[in-house]
Amino acid sequence: MKPKILGIITARGGSKELPGKNIKPLLGKPLIAYSIEAAKSSGVFDRLIVSTEDEKIAEVARKYDCEVPFMRPKELARDDTPHLPVIQHDVQWLKDNEGYTPDYVMVLQPTSPLRQPFHIKEAVELILKTGADSIMGVSEVPDNFSPTEVMLINERGMLRLFNGNPVYKRAVRRQDLPQCHTSNGALYLFKTHLIFDKENPNQYGEKVVPYIIDKKYAVDINNHHDWTEAEGALIKLQKEQNVQES
Repeated sequence: MKPKILGIITARGGSKELPGKNIKPLLGKPLIAYSIEAAKSSGVFDRLIVSTEDEKIAEVARKYDCEVPFMRPKELARDDTPHLPVIQHDVQWLKDNEGYTPDYVMVLQPTSPLRQPFHIKEAVELILKTGADSIMGVSEVPDNFSPTEVMLINERGMLRLFNGNPVYKRAVRRQDLPQCHTSNGALYLFKTHLIFDKENPNQYGEKVVPYIIDKKYAVDINNHHDWTEAEGALIKLQKEQNVQES
């Protein structure tokens, strides 16, 4: 039986760095539209919704044929609101008001406009193949940001490696550095029951499998610099796609 998968695009109205960020035009299209179109084109969701407290965002989402079945409570749209209570509210609302409970939930943040439909589809295929509790979109960490290279200044004003070892134990050659990855914010896919676990509600579980996304797709927009980077990356990607299609 095909699993029920709910896609949630989380888009609150507040943004200090980039006011109105989620519906701000990026190359002529509202930022949130990129995530809506990628999600719909992936063909994996039986429900796709936008979770927002902002009427303008809701209006744009509906314009792009995406469900906005409710308005998120204001108390779940503050700067310091974590994702978990937002997702719990969204899933519980759908269960209580529409009798809908998905097997899996995928959270898509509109700040990742270069995420492609194939990324979403492959992440779903990966969780079904592996039986993982969750899938997290990750990208490689540049060598110069490797945690094995990070140093702290201790209370005596001396440098030590992040793990507390003396500096002479740091890897000198790039080839000796372990390959590290970090979350890129592009997608989070998890079994629904995890977020309602009585002892430890979370969206990861114990078995977290990485879905590695090439850095050219992994721009996460948080400030003006990111926005400019996203514009350049989108233009480059569109040119590549045009060449492939011609």
